[in-house]
Amino acid sequence: MSGWQVTPRLPDHPNFLWAEAEPKPAYDVVVVGAGGHGLATAYYLAKEHGITNVAVVERGWLGGGNMARNTTIIRSNYLWDESAGIYEHALKLWEGLEAELDCSIAFSQRGVLNLAHSLGDVREGRRRVNANQLNGIDAQWLGPEDVQKLAPIIDISTDVRYPVLGATYQPRAGIAKHDWVAWGYARAAHALGVDLIQGCEVTGLRREGERVVGVDTARGPIRAGRVALAAAGHSSVLLSTLGIRLPLQSYPLQALVSELLDQVLDTVVMSNAVHVYVSQAHKGELVMGAGIDSYVGYGQRGSFSVIEHQMAAAVELFPIFARAHVLRTWGGIVDVSPDASPIVGLTPYAGLYVNCGWGTGGFKATPGVGSVFADTIAHDRPHPLAAPFTMERFATGALIDEHGAAAVAH
Repeated sequence: MSGWQVTPRLPDHPNFLWAEAEPKPAYDVVVVGAGGHGLATAYYLAKEHGITNVAVVERGWLGGGNMARNTTIIRSNYLWDESAGIYEHALKLWEGLEAELDCSIAFSQRGVLNLAHSLGDVREGRRRVNANQLNGIDAQWLGPEDVQKLAPIIDISTDVRYPVLGATYQPRAGIAKHDWVAWGYARAAHALGVDLIQGCEVTGLRREGERVVGVDTARGPIRAGRVALAAAGHSSVLLSTLGIRLPLQSYPLQALVSELLDQVLDTVVMSNAVHVYVSQAHKGELVMGAGIDSYVGYGQRGSFSVIEHQMAAAVELFPIFARAHVLRTWGGIVDVSPDASPIVGLTPYAGLYVNCGWGTGGFKATPGVGSVFADTIAHDRPHPLAAPFTMERFATGALIDEHGAAAVAH
């Protein structure tokens, strides 16, 4: 991040509301959360809509939350039309993002395999391939031998606990370096005039009647014309202060990396039934993720049983991994809605917008939801791709149940 500076946090900074009677908003928009979604939203507000008087407020440091604790997988092969629409929009933006931001993000379209281990997996996988193709998304069904051609180290024996009966394959899917993505968006937004304020926790929302007019922070209040929430695990807490209860639960989500190894895996492999997925990063370490823990919590760690099950499945699928050593493990916080789909759009209060509940799909959606959320804020109405994900669906019953329909929520 050398070569640019974040906005100084000084008591006499003109954009802080130290005078309660200040009549004019200090910022047109305050974005809460400097992760991938918040930074991308600020960038597209400035670039696509000319709204440059924007502050991104972060209690920690840029990209230090869930953005720093994910396994970097990017794909758009979701079953339902609504999910496929926003994730494919994101993938198309990913494909041009290095040129857009004028920096490397190590974007590698190495493809993603979703393995099938049972007849039910096979039926679901073929169904999803057909749905993807109808939506114009690249998708193929592969038999076990074709799977092994893409990933020779996979054991496709039939007498194992998780036999490989086939897999879906999206060639355009891949990975990117999460911290480079955050820094790229931060630098580009900052160059367009956006203020990036680190070490400044938002503690509450200010309202006048039925309109939100600013935020309270650990360093004082900030007046704003509009407030956009994009902070995993915290948006629902802030909304609860206004009497808005989101149907979200927060869970730990674990992952790990191995020591540096020679290149042995050239694609991303996901095991649907056992929730283990693996890719090999550019430096050589294996990056593995698991399903969410079964208990609700905000701890950025998880239970040993989840990692143990993950490793047992990984070693059976990839016998060569038995000789690798775990370098480190970590956990993030994921907010999960009843249908495992996000909540994006307006709130009952004017001037207040929310983007949350992405579960394990947040990183791959980064550029897509950033552009869609910025458009929603700029025009004060849901973007067409975000319209199915508003809070109203929980009242009407128009759910987008990716949890029950997709092979895996990652």
